[in-house]
Amino acid sequence: MPRADQSAQRRKKLLPIVAHTFAELGYARATTAELAQRCGVRENILYRLWPDKKAMFVASIDYVYEQAAATWRGILEEVDDSAEAAGRLLEHEAKHYGESGLHRIILAGLSQTDEPEIRDALRTMYSRFHRFIRGQIVAHRDGHESSALPDESVSAWAIVGLGNVANISRELGLLTDRGRKRLMSSVGRILLGGENP
Repeated sequence: MPRADQSAQRRKKLLPIVAHTFAELGYARATTAELAQRCGVRENILYRLWPDKKAMFVASIDYVYEQAAATWRGILEEVDDSAEAAGRLLEHEAKHYGESGLHRIILAGLSQTDEPEIRDALRTMYSRFHRFIRGQIVAHRDGHESSALPDESVSAWAIVGLGNVANISRELGLLTDRGRKRLMSSVGRILLGGENP
């Protein structure tokens, strides 16, 4: 009897290592030899799982979103009030944003947008972040309509942008950890609306 294809399980096991290697070294410096060494496998094993280094990087971009979404789902499971959920997520992100270092995959990817697959992966990832955040803003604002607030879609993009600014400030040492926390918390609460910053 033929053995079941275990490629999906192996990809799932190795992807965190691949992603963290790209986060540490960037796209250009992370060779397939280095990726294989860190995964504890031969290069040909990686090529059985992904067609090339670019595919590994694209999978790592998706991994960035999946890790954030898994964390957020865990937080949301602990919240009873949907109007409170966005504030709880914002509080968590203000405290922990960027700690994993996975944001460096996004920064590396932005220098590779001439590659259609990488550009498409980044577009998809940002769209997924936007959709998720917009949904939380809609639930948060339910019953708190104000003409002074930008619409939910604009606010969600602004929060995505706020995350990018926090990442850049972390990488360049422009803000302290406390400063980034204050930035995300105070500006984020304004963008959420329905409560005072």
